[in-house]
Amino acid sequence: MTTLQALLGIRHPLIQAPLAGVQDHVLAAAVSNAGGLGSLPCAMLAAPALQSELEKLQAATDRPYNVNFFAHTTPVADPAREAAWRQALAPYYAEFGIDPASIGSGPGRQPFSDEAAELLSRFKPRVVSFHFGLPSPQAMQRIRDWGARIIASATTVQEARWLAERGVDAIIAQGLEAGGHRGIFLGDDLTTQVGLFSLLPQIVQAVSVPVIAAGGIADANGVAAAMALGAAGVQVGTAYMLCPEATTSAVHRAALKSEGAAHTALTNLFTGRPARGIVNRAMRELGALSPLAPEFPLATSGIAPLRAKAEALGRGEFTPLWAGQNVTGCREIAAAELTAMLLEGLYR
Repeated sequence: MTTLQALLGIRHPLIQAPLAGVQDHVLAAAVSNAGGLGSLPCAMLAAPALQSELEKLQAATDRPYNVNFFAHTTPVADPAREAAWRQALAPYYAEFGIDPASIGSGPGRQPFSDEAAELLSRFKPRVVSFHFGLPSPQAMQRIRDWGARIIASATTVQEARWLAERGVDAIIAQGLEAGGHRGIFLGDDLTTQVGLFSLLPQIVQAVSVPVIAAGGIADANGVAAAMALGAAGVQVGTAYMLCPEATTSAVHRAALKSEGAAHTALTNLFTGRPARGIVNRAMRELGALSPLAPEFPLATSGIAPLRAKAEALGRGEFTPLWAGQNVTGCREIAAAELTAMLLEGLYR
């Protein structure tokens, strides 16, 4: 099997997970320059912002980098469900003096599009990764036409086989420990989601492409353990969130450094799709997983003004405090230094 280094053109098989909302090109460039594969989360970037970030990223590194997109289908809005969601949030609107009539609607995250593919073709990134499945075969062919490699997340063996059948170059095995959105896409039964060290060897056995381990890896020991179970490389996210190159907000940084960071849960309150974050007031009082939350990504607009009001007061009560189950690797050190520490686990 081709090594991940040869496949992706990187010095070391370590990927910085795309961290939407808490990073830009600066963190991605720092990790790529340190010998890993930096990632740029693109699902929340409109075309002008995406172009600007890509221009800055290419100016900051001559090493390969990864651009990450979502591959979900934008849902049709359900007025009744939206009304029920707003009703559930009404007491909080009143508490913060928010006029519900002033709240807009619409998705906050976009799936991969022809417009994005056209823009990317001018920059020709070495790696394009996807969450929530894959775009159309035509879109994938456009990516391959400029020589890029395609990788995608799987949360079950079934999803890994599905991805392999569609020709991805490598698969990210996303364990239940991982922070942020679950990559689950062949169903919505969360009982199918398992920890990395159960999932990883099963996926390695099931597919013939390189498998990248993700979820709960926070230090060199975790890296070494994943490699011992057959991973071709690792993907690390949460550990980078306190680095100065990350754009993590002051509220989010404080939460990551608090004792409360030890308690995370899957929640759909902030976007409509299960994602792991530090338990806060919204999750405690509304229930981490609410049947009222509109489909991804339509839940975002209802809770966004509450987040803004609370954050203005220095509080993360309605903020998606994304984090994995293991925050022990979070360090307020340069991303290159953290990368070097993680790389020690690759070569034991």
